[in-house]
Amino acid sequence: MAQFGKSAARRSKPSYIYSIIGVAVVLLIMGIMGWIFLNFRQASNAFKEDIRISAYLRTLNKDSIAQIQQYITAQPFAKDVKYINKETAKEIWNKDNNEDWSKFLDVNPLPESIDFYARASYVNKDSLQKIATQIMGAYGNQITDLQYPQSLVTSLSERSSKLGLIFLVVAVVLCIIIIVSIDNTIRLAMFSNRFLIKTMQMVGATRSFIARPMDLRAVVNGLLSALIAIAVLFAIIQWAETQFPQMKAIHDNQLTLTLFGGMILVGVGISLFSTHRSVMKYLRMKLDDLY
Repeated sequence: MAQFGKSAARRSKPSYIYSIIGVAVVLLIMGIMGWIFLNFRQASNAFKEDIRISAYLRTLNKDSIAQIQQYITAQPFAKDVKYINKETAKEIWNKDNNEDWSKFLDVNPLPESIDFYARASYVNKDSLQKIATQIMGAYGNQITDLQYPQSLVTSLSERSSKLGLIFLVVAVVLCIIIIVSIDNTIRLAMFSNRFLIKTMQMVGATRSFIARPMDLRAVVNGLLSALIAIAVLFAIIQWAETQFPQMKAIHDNQLTLTLFGGMILVGVGISLFSTHRSVMKYLRMKLDDLY
């Protein structure tokens, strides 16, 4: 009986290896999709936070300008608040339009302004309108106008919402596929151990005694699968950022670590759940039903 148990254990080792690799592949697919989603979100936020908002000023003294600048800087929606004088405004205009109109005009018609960028969560039509109303309400007698590319904001918000919804649907479907795939992989690995499980029960081992080492093995296998998937995904990320340097600008270490942590939780959690359920299933079955 002991020899039978040992031989069964030896035969189960290859299926553990296959299950570790299988789960690692599935987790890698999940990680790649998660990384794409995070990069899409970061890229979308970067585009939103690159939209300049200009508060055009009347002719004011330095104290008034500093007061307005400090007010905007103190708001939770503002970042990179700068005072733009006439000469700086001219340089920006020439740079954006690739020409120098000073050859035709002797007077600089551009007004002074305080330019700032709104944080990504505020870059939508309604929020920017509230921001404009708030600033104009506080300094309407000192600010002539507050402008930003409204059509671009509307288009960016609509596309971001649609793509976000598409990614959400794909993520839900992918999660279901991943859970089912990992569950089937673990169940297949445990199927090869069904006689070992039943033999241990027949010689008097309790359910907890039988399930405990297999549950522990499931945790170890899930962790190994996750670490393999994370290592491959990390290599892919490094390669992608080498090929496309722009991706380094939107790289977020905290979000990446959260993604890796999620892969570990999914790998370990589903492996443990599927293994324990399979063990309990075979313990409840009759010996004849195992064939």
